[in-house]
Amino acid sequence: MKLYGYSAYELLDMLSSGKCSSAEIVRDVMERAKETQPLYNSYITFNDEGADDAAKADAVSEKRGSKLRLCGIPVAVKDNISTKGIRTTCASRMLESYVPPYDATAVANLRAEGAVIIGKTNMDEFAMGSASDTGYFGAVRNPVNTAYSAGGSSGGSAAAVASGAAVLALGSDTGGSIRQPAALCGVVGFCPSYGAVSRYGLIAFASSLDRIGSIGRNARDVYLLHNIINVADVKDVTSSYKKISFNLKGSLRGLKIGVPGELFSPQISDDVRAAVEAAVMTMESRGAVVKYVSLPSAEDAVKAYYIISSAEASSNLARYDGVRFGYRTDNYSDLSEMYRKSRTEGFGDEVKRRIMLGTFVLSEGFCDSYYKRAAALRTKLCREFDEVFGSCDIIAAPVYPKAGISLGGSISPVECYSADICTVPASLAGLPAISVPCGRNADGLPIGLQLIGKRFGDAEVLDAAYGYELARGDVYDRA
Repeated sequence: MKLYGYSAYELLDMLSSGKCSSAEIVRDVMERAKETQPLYNSYITFNDEGADDAAKADAVSEKRGSKLRLCGIPVAVKDNISTKGIRTTCASRMLESYVPPYDATAVANLRAEGAVIIGKTNMDEFAMGSASDTGYFGAVRNPVNTAYSAGGSSGGSAAAVASGAAVLALGSDTGGSIRQPAALCGVVGFCPSYGAVSRYGLIAFASSLDRIGSIGRNARDVYLLHNIINVADVKDVTSSYKKISFNLKGSLRGLKIGVPGELFSPQISDDVRAAVEAAVMTMESRGAVVKYVSLPSAEDAVKAYYIISSAEASSNLARYDGVRFGYRTDNYSDLSEMYRKSRTEGFGDEVKRRIMLGTFVLSEGFCDSYYKRAAALRTKLCREFDEVFGSCDIIAAPVYPKAGISLGGSISPVECYSADICTVPASLAGLPAISVPCGRNADGLPIGLQLIGKRFGDAEVLDAAYGYELARGDVYDRA
């Protein structure tokens, strides 16, 4: 098997035993990434200095007498996460030529452990979308079936891992943007607790919701990546004050799993419902205890989410005005026209839609009716989660209502937004959540099981996902 076909922990074992070198891994994965780029459009920018970075990681490891934790492992980074010296565009014309002068904290942590940043992955523009088709650089196609989207907004990261074009990947999750593409591409995607991973260097969409998270081929790989980026950071005031350290055990015995009816709404397709219910039964057969619970406010969570996230986006994206940095139109007669034309030409339709919605809900006369009501529902939803976690350890639910998103389909924005019903509740509450593959539909499209934990219950979520994979029995056959 080519090296790109192995998981991160397998490659690290092979490195330790001398079966391969860091340079060989990087070369093999880079070749795979460039070979598959015309098929899947997973990347926006490649880092052609990856081989040099692998050599440096090897040199550091040799000097200290032991391997760095990710020595030579190729990691893809979503293109809204800053990488020093590597173009970072947010898949937008607005930032088409932007090259950050610094690394995001998560990226710096990965580099310090020998990870090789192989490139920047394609996405929805400014992380706004569900199919990785709103960006300036074209849509990301699903490696399982190229007639379908890889999902969004971290579609490039999920597609890269699924196709062997990266071993691990960073994504960002605001309302499901790691979990949903991971589910659609058949990989594992983890959105940590809000504050567990520094947001420093993540280009903001909605600051009270944005999180950097991990994508890998299994829960062990995701655990490995998360445990490196899960570090407190003084440069992010929302960062947690301590590192959450733990070891995976994978035991499901006695684990109390809550199943909320509101997240199994009629919107969920029969094949997704059946696969997720079968996954819960598998966990139950290994000693987990299943309990049916209720989250009444989850039914209105999507409305609250799009009000709050759009309001924050309208504020965060005000900085892109054609003056300080970013795209500036060539033809204008005065300052006002320069502002208007730069933003009109620099932003895509979906970003402009959300800026306008956010500006509206924050405007005088409408803030009380929309934004404040949405914030109140968010608080109520948090209380409901707290009540459920009083008797449950984990919540199980679908990730997305259906198994695939057809590329080029005519779906309205309202239909697109409403499909986030399963992922948005955990996002509003700042809770950790993971998507784990749990089956396929009749057309062979992957389906994801979502496991949600209490705030800073990241260890329990990752361990439950690992336990499910062990119970499923087909994930670690080469281990």
